Amino acid sequence: MAATKNGPELHPTTEELANGPNYGVITTVLPSGKLQNHYIWVGTDGERLVVNTEVHRQKFKNVERDPSVTLTIRDEQDPYRYAEVRGEVVEAVRRQEARDHIDELSQKYTGQDYNPDDIKSERVMLWIVPSRQTVVGPGEQEGSPAS
Repeated sequence: MAATKNGPELHPTTEELANGPNYGVITTVLPSGKLQNHYIWVGTDGERLVVNTEVHRQKFKNVERDPSVTLTIRDEQDPYRYAEVRGEVVEAVRRQEARDHIDELSQKYTGQDYNPDDIKSERVMLWIVPSRQTVVGPGEQEGSPAS
């Protein structure tokens, strides 16, 4: 089953998936207009979604030019359950806050801090506000109050 929700408020399933150690795929728009996908760690503050990358990476360059993204978060316990979030990057946070954040995400996904040797440039947090969410999986209902 599926449920769709328009607007910036996170669907409860989207928030649940973002809070857990569930992998996301972020889609950004290349300068050519073609789409680029990357697996990525995901978090939330309960109102927005957040991912973390580095400023030299193409996905960051893409969202600086065009903030439109789609972020799909898959339930790692049930791959048929997921949330697709279409929205925009509304804020980019750099410096120590972004560096600390990648350690938080790494703890969530791997149980240890992020290896500093893997950092090639400045870390940056990308805050995403949804415009449309579709959640799919058992218990999600067409026409539910979240629609």
